[in-house]
Amino acid sequence: MIDTIIFDFGDIFINLDKPKVTHELKEIGITEWNNKLIELNHQYEIGAINENEFLTGFQKQIEHIDTETIKKAWNSILSDFPLYRLDFLEQLSSKYKLFLLSNTDYTHIEEVKRKVGTEFHNRFINCFEKVYYSFEMGMRKPDESIYNYVINTHKLNPKNTLFVDDKKENTDAAQKTGLNIWNLQVGKEDVIELIDKIIHI
Repeated sequence: MIDTIIFDFGDIFINLDKPKVTHELKEIGITEWNNKLIELNHQYEIGAINENEFLTGFQKQIEHIDTETIKKAWNSILSDFPLYRLDFLEQLSSKYKLFLLSNTDYTHIEEVKRKVGTEFHNRFINCFEKVYYSFEMGMRKPDESIYNYVINTHKLNPKNTLFVDDKKENTDAAQKTGLNIWNLQVGKEDVIELIDKIIHI
């Protein structure tokens, strides 16, 4: 019986606009996501570098662009956070132990807070027993260690725990630790369909 749920954040609760961020990055001169940028993003997501180091590292790829413009383009991936999902989450929090486990960075989280506002953000955070962001943990999905950390820290029973994420590599890794999984298909499924998924586990 499922009594605990671990959620991803992006494209589970807040919608992500990946075409928009691709367009915005191209507008400032990033025509391809090269290995240096992949590594830079990875380092930022595990908190190995700070925001300034990330933005100036980005700037080395497009030196004529100032860091504020880069930051704006980077944040353009963040779209809307529908209220109905927050309402659903609040209802869920009275019946299950909930955790948030997200690969993200400081810049994006600060922008989320700004976009949704303090009251909305506080309502969201208060639904969870604990919120885990990769940049604060020093590790990221799909490393199995990140799932085991949450499981062991909170003494969770994987058989009674569901992990929800839109990336298959993340749910595949979670499944190896014994967690039940839902690889949510963005655009075809919505997190509010969760109860129907639990019934069939």
